Amino acid sequence: MSYLEPSEFVTKMVDSGESKVYMSTKDTLIRAFMAGAILALAAVFAVTVTVQTGSALAGAVLFPVGFIMLYLMKFDLLTGVFTLVPLALIDKRPGVTVNQVLRNWGLVFLGNFAGAISVAIMMSFILTYGYNTDGGIIAAKVASIGESRTLGYQAHGVEGWFTIFVRGMLCNWMVSMGVVGAMISTSAGSKMMAMWMPIMLFFYMGFEHSIVNMFLFPFSMIMGGDFTVAEYLIWNEIPTVLGNLVGGFVFVALPLYYTHVRTSPNRAL
Repeated sequence: MSYLEPSEFVTKMVDSGESKVYMSTKDTLIRAFMAGAILALAAVFAVTVTVQTGSALAGAVLFPVGFIMLYLMKFDLLTGVFTLVPLALIDKRPGVTVNQVLRNWGLVFLGNFAGAISVAIMMSFILTYGYNTDGGIIAAKVASIGESRTLGYQAHGVEGWFTIFVRGMLCNWMVSMGVVGAMISTSAGSKMMAMWMPIMLFFYMGFEHSIVNMFLFPFSMIMGGDFTVAEYLIWNEIPTVLGNLVGGFVFVALPLYYTHVRTSPNRAL
C-alpha cells in the first residue's frame, strides 16, 4: 500500500535528518539555494494572484505549488531542517553532533537567503523594466506588506516581537506537517495532497515563514518600502527564524518521535 504507518515514516524523518548532516557543503548550498529561489517565485506568484483576483484565498490555494515543487526535487528549506536534523541528534546517530547540526542550519540559511534574494533582484528588475518604472501595483503591494510586517510589529514593542515569534511558531508547525506529509506515502499524488493542506493554511492565516520573508522584505525595500535592514532583522527575520525553529521542533518533531519511535511500554491491565 502507498500509505506508511507513523512508525515507518517517523523513522524516515530521522534517516533524512542524518543524511542532511552528512551531505557535502556543495550539495547542501545548491539544494538550499534552489529551495529559496523556488519558494520566492511561489510567493510572488501568490501575491500576483491575490492582487489580480482580489482574493487572498486564491493566492493561498495556489501558493503550495512552490513548496511541492521544491520538496519533490528534494531541495531543502531552513524550516524543514529545523524539524528533521535535530532528530538524528536525539536518536544518537553516529557522527551527528550539536556542531554538525548548527553547520547544516547555517549552510541552509545561507543558501535559502541567496536563492530568495536572487529572485527578489530578478523580479524587481523585470517589474520595473530595468528600474526605469515604479513597478506597478504588484510592487506597491509587496512594499506595503514589508512595512506592515516590520513597522507594524515595532509599534507594539515587546508584545509585537513576541507576536511575530508566535506567528513563526504556528507557521512552521504547519510547514513541518507538510514536510512530514511528503513522507507518509510512496505515491506522488498523495504526497502533493498531504503537503498542500497545511501550507495553504499557514499562508492564508498570515503566519510568518523565514524563507518567504527573505524574499518579501528585500524585494519590498528595493520597491520603496520605508524601513531599514536593521528593522527588518529585529522586527521580522530574527523572531521569525526563532519561532520557526520552536514550532517545527517542539510541535512536530518531538511529539512524533517520542510517540512513534521512542515509545513507552504498554500498560499492564
